[in-house]
Amino acid sequence: MHKAIFLDRDGVINSDEGHYYVYKPDDFVLNSGVIETLKIWSKKGYLFIVISNQGGIARGTYSKANVEEIHLQFINKLKSNNLTIEEIYYCPHHNEIEKCICRKPDSLMLEKAIARFNIDIKKSYMIGDSQRDIEAAHKVGLKGIKIDSNQSLTTIIDEIK
Repeated sequence: MHKAIFLDRDGVINSDEGHYYVYKPDDFVLNSGVIETLKIWSKKGYLFIVISNQGGIARGTYSKANVEEIHLQFINKLKSNNLTIEEIYYCPHHNEIEKCICRKPDSLMLEKAIARFNIDIKKSYMIGDSQRDIEAAHKVGLKGIKIDSNQSLTTIIDEIK
């Protein structure tokens, strides 16, 4: 079994300051400490999986192609720093438009990743900047770590052993 760190996207990986939705490549700016912190956790043997609500798709604000473009940019940035994201799961739905069981605080995205990557939930974590991230983590038995939006991940390095 593998241990993993599940990461919310907007507000955890990238800055969402000044943006309700981040969907333009120029607006996708990594938060302070992301690369450095992921390198430390990678050396500890963690896999990285992104779990993100992207309700702007359902609302018609942006498209799946916009999301995929940003994700490719992020993956390439990590590759250039010898880091890997195993997968990026995102929910394109919004509860005001259509109900689903993948949008956090529901846990389908986490359940899929845990099964696909054979994740040991007792040794794994979910990092989010919203209570719904932590609720989703708890539904599947993960330890949730809530940070402030755009907080540097370096501030929680030692919370993950």
